[in-house]
Amino acid sequence: MNKAQLIDAIAGESGLTKADAKKALDAFVKVTGDALKGGDRVALVGFGSFGVSERSARTGRNPQTGREIEIPAKKVIKFKAGSELTESVN
Repeated sequence: MNKAQLIDAIAGESGLTKADAKKALDAFVKVTGDALKGGDRVALVGFGSFGVSERSARTGRNPQTGREIEIPAKKVIKFKAGSELTESVN
């Protein structure tokens, strides 16, 4: 499902116009991104939670040459599905 299809589905399920559904989705993405940038965790009961975790620096290997390379530390976004979402998929 792409963004346009998600907007159509949200509009159909909620009774909002497509324009309002797009505004709501864009607001959700912005607010979630801002919270994660600030180091907060976003938890939606029944759906799941978004969080930021630190991936430490490590040594990797270039698959073409076999040469070792240093991979720098970075922050990554993680999503953990809630139990209701997990059960609805199974």
